[in-house]
This record gives sequence, structure tokens and C-alpha cells, in this order.
Amino acid sequence: MAEAIKPDFQRGRRLRSEAGKSDAVRVYVGDCRETLPRIPQVKRSEVDLVFADPPFNWSRDYDEWHDKMPRNEYLDFTYEWLDLCIGALRDHGSIWVNIPDDTAAEIVMHLKQRGLHMINWCVWHYRFGQNTTSRFINSKVHALYFAKDPKHRRWNAEAVLEVSDRASTYFDPRTMDKRDGMPAGKRLPMDVWYGPYWGRIQGNNKERRHGHDNQLPEVYLERVLRATSNEGDLVLDPFLGSGTTGVVAHALGRGFIGTEFSEANARRSFERIEDGPIRLGVNSDAVTAIHPPRRRRSSVKDEQAAD
Repeated sequence: MAEAIKPDFQRGRRLRSEAGKSDAVRVYVGDCRETLPRIPQVKRSEVDLVFADPPFNWSRDYDEWHDKMPRNEYLDFTYEWLDLCIGALRDHGSIWVNIPDDTAAEIVMHLKQRGLHMINWCVWHYRFGQNTTSRFINSKVHALYFAKDPKHRRWNAEAVLEVSDRASTYFDPRTMDKRDGMPAGKRLPMDVWYGPYWGRIQGNNKERRHGHDNQLPEVYLERVLRATSNEGDLVLDPFLGSGTTGVVAHALGRGFIGTEFSEANARRSFERIEDGPIRLGVNSDAVTAIHPPRRRRSSVKDEQAAD
């Protein structure tokens, strides 16, 4: 059995509390395939939620990681870290994987073969994909949501509700008298995610961190964490990167464990976690309708009153 290791960066004492109190952050430096088996909470399957945004194998200029493996090597790497994350989960645990087109299918099939259940195949849509003239421009990444037990998982619908298009755009009175358990005029987000603050973190974006050209927006992680984990839960990110998962998890009262190959990235991410998020709550009661509001139709009574 692998010997337990100590975190390279840490804050707080409580990683998980059934009473809903968690203030701890643990960051480990190293290859996640080597560090995860040596983290006590991972070994004991105490993780409630995994969010993974792995290297895409697109020859990105990471600080230390070699991002151009032979395809078979990359798939073996992918399956190995996936299995370690699955083993870290509690019985009610879930996993999200942020991945592009070229490896999404392989990950879906692997998770199904390991007995997990797909809850959603979401899409994160952004503008300003990398320009190309030989095919359609990429403007999305897949957000794959799987659970060990679909009937017994964390699910907090009311924490992520949006204003319904029927309420914001079409002024349909039926949405104000719904019987589906949702508040009047509200609905769950659809499975294609877009809107203000959902774009790629580029240029002079306030969220942008030095040394990261593929950083995820805070609103993305806020939706995932609010909807599929509870306060006091333990969240694991095996590819810490710029630290967005840890930033949002810590701000929302979740315990957090992150692993990162680069010590420099790990240090910067931990400092960012301590600084806290920039846009927490900015998408509360968001409107994501793509059409402008329609003019309200005047009723017969209104017309009679005008006469």
C-alpha cells in the first residue's frame, strides 16, 4: 500500500464535516497518477465530487507538462486517472469531466464500462474559438456529468435556477403558475451553457491569471459546485491548473483537494484560492434568452379600457 503524503500547500483543518462546516484546502504537487493513491481521503473513498479539466493533448505550452503524447499513451493516461477518481468517490459521489470533441466519446464509454451513470452531457459554448479555414471553428467543450448512483446523488436545483424564457421574453402567464415544484418564472439551465461571463478567459478579463491560456470561468464551476455538491462536502480536482475549482469550492464552504504537476502553478493557484473569487454570484437570476423580449399582447379588457 502506498505511503500517505503530506500536502505541499494547505489551509484550514476540516476537509469534510457532516455538519456542513469545511474550511480546509490541500494542494499536492506531482503527477496525479502518483499522488492520488497516496492522499488519505482518496484512499478512503471520502470524496463527494470530482471535477477534472485534464490536458487535452493539444501541444499546449504548459509550465512543465508535456502535452503531446502519442494517442494510445494519452488514452492510457486518461483511463488511469479516471479510475483513480472513480475509486475516490463516496457511494453518492459524482464526477464532471471537461473535455473536447476528440476524447469525449472515449471518456463516456470508459465511465459507462466502470458502472457510472450519465446524468447530463452538457456543452460549454464560448465565442472566439481558434480561427481555422479548413473546417468549422471549435466553439465548445463537453461537460460530462456522471454519478455512481443516479437516485442517491447531490442535486440542488434551486441553487442554480435561471429566469425562464417564457417569463423574460414571451411573457407567458403559464410560467407564473407552474406546478413542477420550481418557483414562478424560473427553470433549470439547459444543457448548453453560455452567456455573460461564460466566455474563454482571455485578454484583459479580470479573472485571467498569469501563465494560463485555457482557464475556465468562475461561473462554470459555480454552477457545477452549487448544483452537485453540498456545503461541507469534499471536492477533488486532479488537474488544478489555474485553481478555479479550488477558488469557488473554498468560497462556497466545500473542502478541497487539488493535485498539480507544476509546483509554480500549484503555488499561484493556492494564492488565488486564498484571495477568493471575483464573480461569485454574478449569474444569480440570469436571463439567457437569445431573443429580445416580445411586446406584450394587449388583452381585450385593456383595449376596452382604452376605448
